[in-house]
Amino acid sequence: MTLSPRMPDLAALEILLAVARTGSVSAAAREAGLSQQAVSARLAALESRTGVRLATRTPRGARLTPQGAVVVEWADRLLQLAAEVDAGLAALREDSRSTLRVSASLTVAEHLLPGWLVGLSADAARRGQTPIRVVLTATNSDHVIEQVETNQADLGFIEGPTVPRGLRSRIVGHDELVLVVPPGHPWARRRAPVTAGELAAAGLVTREPGSGTRDYLTAALREALGDGVRQAAPVLELSTAAAVRAAVLAGAAPAVVSRLAAGDDLRAGRLRHVPLEGLRLERDLRAIWTGPRVPPPGALRALLTHIGAPSA
Repeated sequence: MTLSPRMPDLAALEILLAVARTGSVSAAAREAGLSQQAVSARLAALESRTGVRLATRTPRGARLTPQGAVVVEWADRLLQLAAEVDAGLAALREDSRSTLRVSASLTVAEHLLPGWLVGLSADAARRGQTPIRVVLTATNSDHVIEQVETNQADLGFIEGPTVPRGLRSRIVGHDELVLVVPPGHPWARRRAPVTAGELAAAGLVTREPGSGTRDYLTAALREALGDGVRQAAPVLELSTAAAVRAAVLAGAAPAVVSRLAAGDDLRAGRLRHVPLEGLRLERDLRAIWTGPRVPPPGALRALLTHIGAPSA
């Protein structure tokens, strides 16, 4: 519904209510913190805009006309509703400053976000600010993108090979994919690196379709061997990095995983890193969101600022 150009604004209606409450233009001016001339001018402008005589001036003050009394009743209800809307908007603004819905790929959720959030909370405490409450969903990169695009998440973190169109992004970290096997696997003892062709032909333990790690490996193999490369079917498809790790440790098959995820096992010798030849497996980890390139003040900007990532 389109309002007519004669519909007054809320500030003008507040002046009319002040005149009705106090019974005079001068008293309304004192209440509003304005000059008497300013209130008289606003009241005259209101009558001109609406085309309705609202009050008559007398030596003893201002008296509402019958039409003015009706308008005051309407204005009172309208301003009460406007006050509720104003309070609600203030609550939403405060919620956006203190609550952040985050959807993150498992690599970021498990290995980077905890440290970022602890540091962000410590920064808020030092500054005497309200800590940010984070509602986290850990999932694969495709689902992260979907949640950000459909406003189910304010901020996402992905690890795939491409930047989604229509979304803002920043690089927030770097990672590398590595080929891992248990100590007893034949590849653990070989001296020559595994080639891209050998890897494509090998049955691997992999993450599910839509995983950033899986998509990145597929893109790297296509870059090295051409778009027509055929990958062997996975031995197992699993939904978490922890499940992939457990399957490799159990001897199911090799896997290509995030170095962040495999770091403890590699350092402890539970898994062995097998060098690869002819593949580029270094990758950027990205934050994604909708809206302006620089997010407005609030929880989203606070987390990105704390991470200190440059725009991309």
